[in-house]
Amino acid sequence: FYSLAIGLETNQTWLTYVVYVGGLSAASGVIIVATLALASMCLNHLILPIYQPDSKTDIYHWLLRIRQLLIAVIILTGFGFYQLMPDQHTFSQLAIAAISGCAQFLPGTLAILYWPRANSYGLIAGLLAGFLVWTMGSLATLVDAIDGNWVTSFYVSDLPDELAWVAVVAVSLTANALMFIAVSLLTPTRNEERIAAEACTLDDLNRPARQLLDLRDAAEMQQRLAYALGEHVAQREVAKALEELRLAPDERRPYALRRLRDRIEINLSALMGPGVAKSLVDQQLPYTGDPSKGSEDITFIESRLELYNAHLTGLAADLNNLRRYHRQTLDELPIGLCSLGTDGEILMWNRAMSDLSGIASEDITGSRLNDVDSHWETLLNEFVNSEDLHWRKYNFEQGPFTRILNLHKAAVDPLTRSEQVIIVEDVTDNHLMESKLTHQERLASIGRLAAGVAHEIGNPVTGIACLAQNLRFDSEDPEILDSAEQIIKQTQRITGIVQSLVNFAHQGRDAQVSKIEAVDVKHCVNEALQLLTLDREAQPVHFVNDCPQALIIAADNQRLIQVFINLLSNARDASDSDGEIRVTAQADHDQVQVAVCDDGSGIPPEALERIFEPFFTTKEPGKGTGLGLALVYNIVEDLGGEIQIESPVKGRDRGTCVHLTFRRFEGTA
Repeated sequence: FYSLAIGLETNQTWLTYVVYVGGLSAASGVIIVATLALASMCLNHLILPIYQPDSKTDIYHWLLRIRQLLIAVIILTGFGFYQLMPDQHTFSQLAIAAISGCAQFLPGTLAILYWPRANSYGLIAGLLAGFLVWTMGSLATLVDAIDGNWVTSFYVSDLPDELAWVAVVAVSLTANALMFIAVSLLTPTRNEERIAAEACTLDDLNRPARQLLDLRDAAEMQQRLAYALGEHVAQREVAKALEELRLAPDERRPYALRRLRDRIEINLSALMGPGVAKSLVDQQLPYTGDPSKGSEDITFIESRLELYNAHLTGLAADLNNLRRYHRQTLDELPIGLCSLGTDGEILMWNRAMSDLSGIASEDITGSRLNDVDSHWETLLNEFVNSEDLHWRKYNFEQGPFTRILNLHKAAVDPLTRSEQVIIVEDVTDNHLMESKLTHQERLASIGRLAAGVAHEIGNPVTGIACLAQNLRFDSEDPEILDSAEQIIKQTQRITGIVQSLVNFAHQGRDAQVSKIEAVDVKHCVNEALQLLTLDREAQPVHFVNDCPQALIIAADNQRLIQVFINLLSNARDASDSDGEIRVTAQADHDQVQVAVCDDGSGIPPEALERIFEPFFTTKEPGKGTGLGLALVYNIVEDLGGEIQIESPVKGRDRGTCVHLTFRRFEGTA
């Protein structure tokens, strides 16, 4: 208008025309831009949420017509509002009314930054109260619909008419804020709102660095904060942060302590401002080391992405889905996998690793390596610090159990994060299967060797026996007759040993159907002892066969010998040098109870439940296959008997006693 006045006063009509056209163009441009923006906003946020056309409608034509209709409605509404206004109102009054109306969103904007407890119910209630006051005190006065001076009566001082907008803004914002706070406190906050509040809380969207805190646990964090905040305030803030993050008071994991520190800083920011809160936390809870060298906290970033997964759209959603796919692939691998940072913090611990170690991923992720179970800490530390990239068939002792592991490692450096990925493969079953196959092959070799030995030894032994028998008929000298008798007994012993060896080898090579017959328990034990005495390198012990004579059971003679060989061999291995191993038996109605007892070290309690499992052994690596007791169990079951192990033996606090129960052979007294 000032430019128009200059042209008119100087009689420069051309200048007046130019200024008028320029002002008209600017006003038209503003109207066009504002109208198009408002039409799109109304279509997207008012029309489409309420009504969507059906599939038969041409969606492009429908959207175009609705947008054109909205443009016309917006222009006509603006023109109608202009017609309602008296001529005496200025552009300044219009601008002040618009700005005071926009100010009603100020409480909600501040709450997003500083008050996570706020919710949508409180925001809507506050906006309704604020806009009501604004409409009656500012908007209505523009069209002379109501006298807005009543609003100034709530203000603390008298204001001239040209400053009445100050009272309108003050009263409307006060009503808005009070209603916002009251409704938010009285109504529950939905889970989506809580997540959104955390996302918008000050500093919570920063990409955090994985740095070390010079702290042991949350209790020490509280002690340090007490120097600046006081004991009561520090305790309250730490407890509040622990509750919000759902962490235990004795939390020690570096990842959890970093999250706790950030949460305390965020909560203090709402009380004393972000600058003071950051300075206080940095002073009392400083990070150690160079902050510029800290790598990104991948654990925290992934937890945030999982939390906001439903709110991601477009390329961000596609990238997150790709991340979830690769993460699930790694987690579902049948091979143990863990990732370590340069500071020893565990960044990943997949499901197979949890099954292998017995440590859940959520309990160990974010911890340092020295917080792991001592066995796994030693193993992983040694492997990480070694120059080898692969360890094959490593004997790992985990309590009473021994596993065979293959370990592999590789250094990765994605996004400036220096990490080591370790793969742990449990090959215990494969190793034991190989041992079983080797054992079976050895038994087959023994069978072939025994058959050959029996054939080669049998002929000369038969000749010696024939000569000895001839001596008894060719001479009547008592000494010669006695020598001949001894020779015959020794040849019979040789024949029995060879035959037992052949029978045992045949039983070990092939699974056979048990042949139930009358078996003398004492005789079977003697045969087993006879075979065991052939091992000259075994530990010397005293075997005592206390089984009564003619105690007959229903069993398979050769398979029962195999049972006693395994039990007596295990007892010998567990006994001290010159120890005693005793076999006893007694009849009980239609059953026979047999016990094989030693005075050795006994079986660990945690191993008793697994003692009959195939390939399970408590012996040192290379000294047992874990098949002996499993074989004994199967044979006893096939023979219709029962087996129980008592360790330690009652009254001695050591030793082991294996109790066998068999059916007596029918027809025996």
